[in-house]
Amino acid sequence: MDLKKSIRIVEDFPKKGISFKDITTLVADGEAFKYSIDAIAKHLKDKNVDVILGPEARGFIFGVPVAYALGVGFVPVRKKGKLPFETVSVNYDLEYGTDVLEIHKDAIKKGQRVAIVDDLLATGGTIEAVTRLVEAAGGEVVALDFAIELTELKGRDKLKGYEVMSLVQYDI
Repeated sequence: MDLKKSIRIVEDFPKKGISFKDITTLVADGEAFKYSIDAIAKHLKDKNVDVILGPEARGFIFGVPVAYALGVGFVPVRKKGKLPFETVSVNYDLEYGTDVLEIHKDAIKKGQRVAIVDDLLATGGTIEAVTRLVEAAGGEVVALDFAIELTELKGRDKLKGYEVMSLVQYDI
């Protein structure tokens, strides 16, 4: 299936010069969304994944149904202060500053095999931070799966040593 037909491109959003890849049209297309979830689940099926982890908010959209399809749990990655229990956190750099991501301290058991699922791989900074979060909690990252990859931004370069899979690639 050509998923690009289901992804809306919005030029100059959120600022001039950006070509935004909008997944809301993909998830609104039941056939394309089902295909995406099934394809990611198929990729992860034989990896003995114990838990799926997804960064807020679009990682929830793809990660939860993948976890359901595999019959495993889902761990949400949230920004600082959004989780109600004790957390493990990691700082990471943004284009203009820093931010903090957190998971519950007991969300990942030592040695658990974790797949990280998100909507988009761009520069790789957020996902690299999420891998550090998983490893700090004692988990093993076994795969990084994305609906979309912006290849020109070379996010894979920050993720060397991890298996990365994307369903659709754009040069930007």
